Amino acid sequence: MKKFPKEIEDFGNAFVTAQIKRHSADYDPEYRILRSEVLADIDSAGEAIRAFKKCSIKSRRAFAAWVTLTNRK
Repeated sequence: MKKFPKEIEDFGNAFVTAQIKRHSADYDPEYRILRSEVLADIDSAGEAIRAFKKCSIKSRRAFAAWVTLTNRK
């Protein structure tokens, strides 16, 4: 991830954070979240997407290929 522009790195980190929260919401019956936290998360996701879209198409395509082809643990 360090080889990509900061905006793409931030997008990837935001995605992982959102995915962790989604898994908690789906599978942890004890998980609770406030409406204000959800709204803040929606704003953060929107900001990450807008910044991602400002990156060059070349960088976005490279990121898509990297995500698809990289072994993740």
